[in-house]
Amino acid sequence: MNTLTLFSPSGAVARASSLRLAVRRLQAMGFTVRVDDAAQARLQRFAGDDATRLQALHRVAREAPGVAMATRGGYGLTPLLDAIDWPRLARAVERGTRWVGHSDFTALQLALWAHTGASSWAGPMALPDFGRPAEEGGVDEVTADCFGEAMRGELEAVGFRTVPGLDGLLLKGPLWGGNLTMLCSLLGTPHFPRPARVRGGLLFIEDIHEHPYRVERMLLQLAQSGVLATQRALLVGDLGGWTPSPQDRGYRVATMLERVRAHVKIPVLTGLPFGHVPTKVSLPLGRRVTLAVQGRAALIGW
Repeated sequence: MNTLTLFSPSGAVARASSLRLAVRRLQAMGFTVRVDDAAQARLQRFAGDDATRLQALHRVAREAPGVAMATRGGYGLTPLLDAIDWPRLARAVERGTRWVGHSDFTALQLALWAHTGASSWAGPMALPDFGRPAEEGGVDEVTADCFGEAMRGELEAVGFRTVPGLDGLLLKGPLWGGNLTMLCSLLGTPHFPRPARVRGGLLFIEDIHEHPYRVERMLLQLAQSGVLATQRALLVGDLGGWTPSPQDRGYRVATMLERVRAHVKIPVLTGLPFGHVPTKVSLPLGRRVTLAVQGRAALIGW
């Protein structure tokens, strides 16, 4: 199915020209693109009020396009979680819909998996991934190719270079995760995947504009709540965009992860090309995968 619908469940689209550019680029990739009627709605920072965004989400689910891609992230899905018709979204998946996005979209993806067991794709969004002007770098080739292959059913694995010392690692389990802030915001709610679903999993994370001490605090929250103890590995994507403080005195992402490793007994792999960066892979959230490491080359296959 090459039909692709763009909809806005979270933040408002800032520039209509960027959305039009994303549409043209996705069409050039072979998709028949439809923009939801409310995709450019705006109320303060949101893509319309809660009712407008909820209706758009249910409307897309009812239409069940081949791909349902969020225009952008930001914030806006959390207020909708209690009202979303999860079986309706799952039925769309059964009819072939692949829900795609990251950032704030993590809330929908994890809740959909928690309530129904339906998988989705952690991947690019219309903005900025496909709407980035050429003078700002345009569309990343790896991002576009990986997404296209995933949506055509051709993608079977993604690889990346990780830290030394894990040669020979071979693990299997459900791949899940996404934006760390959104993941932690679901803890203790009915929208967080239950222990039986995530046990033995491969948890991947990313975030942006979060100082390493905040990332450490969130990871320790996952450790102290018992989540990390049930995982086979932690895969770390991009954690950029933060502002150093004079108080850091050498405290950076790398040192923060070493501190985290002292609290957990599972492998912590860095280098996953995913997050708020131009180059990102597409990952099947909720699918069972195999993680294999040879030297410093890591491969996630399904």
